[in-house]
Amino acid sequence: MDFEAALQPSEYIDSDSPSVISFAETIVGDETDPKKKAVKLYYAVRDDIRYDPYRICFSQDGLKASTTLANGYGYCVAKAVLLAAAGRAVGIPCRLGFADVRNHLSSEKLKEMMQTDVFVWHGYTDMYIDNSWVKATPAFNQSLCDKTGVKPLEFDGIHDSVFHAFDQAGNRHMEYLKEHGAFDDLPFQRILADFKKHYPAFEGFSGSSAAVAVEGRFEDEASAG
Repeated sequence: MDFEAALQPSEYIDSDSPSVISFAETIVGDETDPKKKAVKLYYAVRDDIRYDPYRICFSQDGLKASTTLANGYGYCVAKAVLLAAAGRAVGIPCRLGFADVRNHLSSEKLKEMMQTDVFVWHGYTDMYIDNSWVKATPAFNQSLCDKTGVKPLEFDGIHDSVFHAFDQAGNRHMEYLKEHGAFDDLPFQRILADFKKHYPAFEGFSGSSAAVAVEGRFEDEASAG
């Protein structure tokens, strides 16, 4: 299998960015085992980069890994891009995976804007560890999960970590509806086209970029489903 594309920097997965390299190398430290490096990076991106769908800059610069790292926040796709870039920066082959999901973490403001409970192109990271592709979803940080009553996604570098099937009370929370597959870089135009189609109430989804800005703090207002 040719891993060249899954190891090289790309337009959005800018693993050659000095800030991304510094971040990844600081997190993994002296660790040499790929699985342990991947786990360390996963938790750093999951918890140190806050999940925030209230501020999405859907553009070439806005979705680069280095931008998300500098911001300290991002939505699921932006965080998956950052994890992929951090993994590539320390020699772990990484791709991006996407799926449409129902009952994603949301808020009343976000539901009103979206007018649906289906979130298209939910993003995760595909990491090649010990001769297998393993899915890792670093979207929802620990503090957000605690506030919304959702079990945080754990990652051991062996098993897929893809979705919050149940909340902490055991109620059904999230389901995958459609898989889009794995990509060596962000399929920007395909995602933008589907966002325009599924979320007509969102302002700014026109031309070659989009921006979402919602007043408030998502972590304080979110609910599970």
